[in-house]
Amino acid sequence: MAIQVLSFFTGAGLLDLGMHQAGFDVVWRNEYHIPFVKGFKHGFAKMHDACIDDFPVCTSSIEDLTPYSIRQEAFSSKIWPDLFGVIGGPPCPDFSVAGTNKGSFGDNGKLTGLYFDQIVGLQPTFFIFENVKGILSNLKHREYLTEQIHKVSKDYVFDIKIMNSLDVGVAQDRERVIVVAFHKSYLHDVINADDLKELESRNRLLLSKLLHPNSYKKHNWFTWPTINKFENAKSNFEWPTTNPFGAEEITRPKNLPLELCVGNYLENLEHLDNQNEFFTPKSDKFFLVEEGDVSRKSFKRLHRWRYSPTAAYGNNEVHLHPMLPRRISVREAMRIQTIPDNFSLPREMTLSNKFKTIGNGVPVKLANHIAQEIYRFFDCPTYALGN
Repeated sequence: MAIQVLSFFTGAGLLDLGMHQAGFDVVWRNEYHIPFVKGFKHGFAKMHDACIDDFPVCTSSIEDLTPYSIRQEAFSSKIWPDLFGVIGGPPCPDFSVAGTNKGSFGDNGKLTGLYFDQIVGLQPTFFIFENVKGILSNLKHREYLTEQIHKVSKDYVFDIKIMNSLDVGVAQDRERVIVVAFHKSYLHDVINADDLKELESRNRLLLSKLLHPNSYKKHNWFTWPTINKFENAKSNFEWPTTNPFGAEEITRPKNLPLELCVGNYLENLEHLDNQNEFFTPKSDKFFLVEEGDVSRKSFKRLHRWRYSPTAAYGNNEVHLHPMLPRRISVREAMRIQTIPDNFSLPREMTLSNKFKTIGNGVPVKLANHIAQEIYRFFDCPTYALGN
């Protein structure tokens, strides 16, 4: 039987999709923003050729949820299963370098604390926490994250890593902090006592080192997903810079993997839903910005033979198409986020909400690779301990 998962801050369900592809069963979802709920339901119904009512979502605020109410909604037997997980990426603008930088005092920032409170109450077998790099790179935010991990350190062993989606084959420079944790009561039954003590020792070191940037990395123990040919892709390949806009042919450098080039994902889209949906403001800049010029805050133009900057869209600021005088379409943004082509968003959903929910999500391919490693851990708990 598939391991059941509870999903917080579901959005369009991109993290859920990655978990599902790896064999997990997401049985309960919580999303407060109604337009995102409608987008999620429509997308999953289209994928499964089902009715939107087959994908219920709890729309209560996370502040109003209790372990008892979640159990009543999530599990048909009304009792906790032997194994289950919790996943979530709380909204991150308050920790983002380009965001408000309010940290734990912001309306979004405090949601990270509430997420960890739910972990304490629910006591899942494992959990995943995902957020922007800024939650570790900024001292004030790092202190806040350390406080949250302290909340659960009595019951869990955890590992933490800054992952770039590029390194697992996503054509996007997207660095995110990922925390993966397993409950000690589960590990007590499946690994020997010495290994558990070793993990607890590493966790004490991790907690003490979190306040010192980059010094915690050597204490990792979980087998984080890597794909050798993509590892450190941003620095290991010679990427093209800029070319005049409108150039008909630009030869792809031979050493660049096609999987990491945006141009690979902008073909054969005409028959897909959401392809003809894009912002169409009029500006001379659509013709003047060079292909690959991402130096400015706005009007960043993608390069067909390079990866995309982070897909973080908002306020109509969506990246420009490499070869056409317009912004990329909803479908093109989905492709960059590795969302399956049979997933679509409803016609009546506003463009702003479509781009926002796409940009908020974890690339499906990255989510799937992390989920696969967690699945392997449950299949063979000792395989990760030799790192």
